[in-house]
Amino acid sequence: FFGVPVLVLALIEGVARANATLQLLARVEAQTPNEISDADANSIKGEALFLRAHYHFEAYRMWGHIPYYFETDTTPVVDGGFRKPNDLALPAIVDLIIADLNAAAALLPATPRNGDKGRATSWAAKAYKGRVQVYGAALTPALWDSALATLRDVQLNGPFALQASYDQVWTARQAYRNGKETILAYQASVKDGEPNGANSNFGERLNFPHSGSHFGCCGFHQPSFNMVNFFRVDAAGLPVAITSGAWNSPTPDTGSVVPPSDSASSNSWKGQNFYAGDTASVDPRIDWTVGRDAVPYKDWTLHNRSWIRDASYSGPYSPKKNIHEQSSGGENNVGWQATQTNDVPMHLFRYADMLLLLAEAEVERGTLANALLIVNQVRARAGVMAQGCGLPGADTVVTKKYPTCLTNPAIAPMAIPLAVVGPTLDTLKTPWASYRIGLYPAFPTQAYAREAVHIERRLELAMEGQHFFDLRRWGGADTAIASYRTKESTRIPYIASAASFDLPKYLFYPIPSIQIDLSALGGVPQLQQNPSW
Repeated sequence: FFGVPVLVLALIEGVARANATLQLLARVEAQTPNEISDADANSIKGEALFLRAHYHFEAYRMWGHIPYYFETDTTPVVDGGFRKPNDLALPAIVDLIIADLNAAAALLPATPRNGDKGRATSWAAKAYKGRVQVYGAALTPALWDSALATLRDVQLNGPFALQASYDQVWTARQAYRNGKETILAYQASVKDGEPNGANSNFGERLNFPHSGSHFGCCGFHQPSFNMVNFFRVDAAGLPVAITSGAWNSPTPDTGSVVPPSDSASSNSWKGQNFYAGDTASVDPRIDWTVGRDAVPYKDWTLHNRSWIRDASYSGPYSPKKNIHEQSSGGENNVGWQATQTNDVPMHLFRYADMLLLLAEAEVERGTLANALLIVNQVRARAGVMAQGCGLPGADTVVTKKYPTCLTNPAIAPMAIPLAVVGPTLDTLKTPWASYRIGLYPAFPTQAYAREAVHIERRLELAMEGQHFFDLRRWGGADTAIASYRTKESTRIPYIASAASFDLPKYLFYPIPSIQIDLSALGGVPQLQQNPSW
């Protein structure tokens, strides 16, 4: 509930700090030339340019028409130095972000400076550059060629790789911190002596299950029915969204099923729930992504509908990726409601995301075999581990519901393996789910391949804040969201009264009016509002 203005300030502050670093470095080098070695100076400059590009990119994704700030914008406010107009064309903004990343890549070392994991490297800058080129290709199709060259280089020669299994990506377990999949992540700290827990994932604290759960608050960022249904697969383990023939619709949605009597709802419950024990096969990523009724919630206990603030309003599902494991030691111990803060790294850009952007570029340039290999690589990793019992020996709720968690050691751990059988990954049946994931045998057409990549991005990156921006750059976001609104309103009635998603108004977020007012010079605002706001 802090809203867009806080995000504006955070991004502006990020740009300002990057530019302040560049200004200070220049002064130090001018006044005391031997104070900082050339190698360190280059790394500091490269890191600042990388971060400046990142913050501008996030602002570009939100508001589109933004001013671009450099360390040389030092003239006084009254002269307009800090009150730049947002009159750049969108492709020009993309070019400036890419230029900063090119400069950063040329200055940065291939490995983190001083061995400090998390610092930007030349490979991180190149990967991020490829990301921006893919976004820019929506405006300038020639950038597909540039993106292809950039991302292929990172794939073939860079240091990044997929984590061995999907449960190793979003986790508080220290063994996987700064893992090989991380390109850029926000990293928090807990139990470090800060008395209020301010170094923890403070900004994520509302995105935990509500009262009744261990976490106690606050039930924000809940998954939708539409998204949960997207994880259903067919007998070959491929997404039903593509094999049902609905793959060319804006937001394929295969429907949901009515909960059985043993998970029946209260009178206030309206809608349907893809419940534990349903016989429909699902992609195993569903239960690393979403909390579902009577399914183990990582290693905490069984997810329970009572954890939802108001299921009739928001549906029965909880977010899961940002949640720490009970056994990880990642939970905070100070501050308000410490149980809802942790040190799970927040992936801003990770290698699987980059691979699927590369797959997009391969599709757009007609190299479908390369795209097939990439998508199947991501899917094969998704089939390595599925949600297990958790900690059944210490959890009577789990063992009362599922006694086999005590008697079957194969499913007792938090993560349980799926066996690979030929081209299709075998089905793993647990008391709460039937997990299956398969590999695509071929991409017969460019249109089919394009949709397969789009679907894979939605599955792999679900709940990570990428899907809206993907819809927008793919085109047809208004049609997709209208389709979602029509279907979802049959499950959650209030959605029917929500405002329609119309273009061009909702192409970009509105620039906060206070920023427009503050940009005025001689009573004339330098920032212009986005269309239709």
